[in-house]
Amino acid sequence: MSQHGLLIREVAGGSVASQLGIKPGDRIIKINGYPVKDILDYWFLEADEEIKVRLVKANGEEWLLDIEKDLTQDLGLSFDVTGFDPIFGCQNKCIFCFIDQLPPNMRKSLYVKDDDYRLSFAQGNFITLTNLSSAAMKRIIQRRLSPLYVSVHTTNPVLRKKMLNHPQAGNIMEQLATLAKGNITLHTQVVLCPGINDKEELKRTIQDLGRLWPAIYSLAIVPVGLTRYRQGLYPLRCFNSKEAEEVIGEVEKQQAYFLKRYGYPFVYASDEFYFLAGLPIPAEKYYADYPQTENGVGLTRLFLNEGVKADRKIPKRLDSPRQVTIITGVLGKQVLTPVVDKLNQVENLKVNLAVIPNHFFGEQISVAGLLTAEDIYRSLAGKLNGELVIIPVTALLEKSTVFLDEVTITELEEWLGVPVKVAKGARELVQICCQKDFKWLNR
Repeated sequence: MSQHGLLIREVAGGSVASQLGIKPGDRIIKINGYPVKDILDYWFLEADEEIKVRLVKANGEEWLLDIEKDLTQDLGLSFDVTGFDPIFGCQNKCIFCFIDQLPPNMRKSLYVKDDDYRLSFAQGNFITLTNLSSAAMKRIIQRRLSPLYVSVHTTNPVLRKKMLNHPQAGNIMEQLATLAKGNITLHTQVVLCPGINDKEELKRTIQDLGRLWPAIYSLAIVPVGLTRYRQGLYPLRCFNSKEAEEVIGEVEKQQAYFLKRYGYPFVYASDEFYFLAGLPIPAEKYYADYPQTENGVGLTRLFLNEGVKADRKIPKRLDSPRQVTIITGVLGKQVLTPVVDKLNQVENLKVNLAVIPNHFFGEQISVAGLLTAEDIYRSLAGKLNGELVIIPVTALLEKSTVFLDEVTITELEEWLGVPVKVAKGARELVQICCQKDFKWLNR
């Protein structure tokens, strides 16, 4: 997208746009007389049965098209990159910012700090609202950009200014109330830092946000993540087991209140808190409709539920001996051990669970989603037994075969000398381990 319109990248064959002669390289300037600034304008304005589209052809010629179509029928267009250019960058200097804790010399895209309400709507990115102008607020409501995902962290205005290091950070409750009044659904999160926004501050935040339910539909409480690259940054520490248990106690107390009042739990502690506290993952009813799985809330319960179904697919024996290594982070051991124990009851199958410490980011990082190929290789080199390694899909960059340290699955296979397969959940894990035809491994 540029200030001169939305650049068309592809036109679907047989689509309305194709029949009208619209081509890649053309730019949509206006729909029904309104400027098309980005993909959000396009989605909103295109959703009608009769539209007037003004576009500029690649050769500079200008067209005005009167189009009649079904209400739910799109024109068949896709656009250059994301349709957002430039991205609205983050203006905060949060005391817990994970990007500030990344090691040097990683891919440039990993250091990008976006705080763009358009990406929140389109991709589920969490935003802070500190750079949200009155015009942007009006546009969100007019364009019905719902749901949005908002990082709150605390509703105490003084504390929020301190945590985000931004003078506008204290306006959060007014902003959320305006969006709620505009019928925008909001999913919120708190990155919890011990001694800063926990205890009474956490209780206040939950209660403040809960008063705006159902507009604020969910609230996830996640522990701060700290890497070994924090030189010169605000002094923070991780939660210990006792503190994690206290957080869970407060969250579950508040949940019971909201269940009684609204019939919906509203607030959730992330799975990581249960691992840190050494407590069992709650039952399915705790997670209602799983509104924040992308934030690590309820993923383990879904895995366990899937594992129950996957158990029925585990055979009693395999036709020939097989040995497999399953990779996980430190926190994943608790979840995967029962699955591995059941798989090891299969005759001719030996499954090793390799718990990989995180040297790349630091051993305080214990989730499987931040494992690197380098750490996997370091842990397995010279110790690997078997003919296959299975990694969790969360260890890869989204929709890719690349780890955070820029190593590909193919490169890791070359390092280890065995094939590496990716499992999305318990079902795929069992399928890979017990698949009858193992010839696909020889490639």
